[in-house]
Amino acid sequence: MAFQDQNLTCKDCGKPFVWTASEQEFYQSKGFQNAPVRCPDCRALKKARMGEGGGRGPREMFEIVCSNCGKTDSVPFKPRGDKPVLCGDCFRNQKQA
Repeated sequence: MAFQDQNLTCKDCGKPFVWTASEQEFYQSKGFQNAPVRCPDCRALKKARMGEGGGRGPREMFEIVCSNCGKTDSVPFKPRGDKPVLCGDCFRNQKQA
């Protein structure tokens, strides 16, 4: 299949950009089915933002004592106290069982 350059408009900045035939071939080789919606500059800005935690910041961790083995560990949620909380090892073991 022969690809041809396509003129597209960036959804973020509204500027026109060219989606080259070689880029289209690359997209197809990766199994992508949609054309890009952002120009290369806006794509780079979005990737930079995503690389910085996706706009979130560092994940807050909470120290716990495992309800199963008594080991101290950290979890990415604040325990409410109404349910047992497991350390990472016990959680993985329970999930596999």
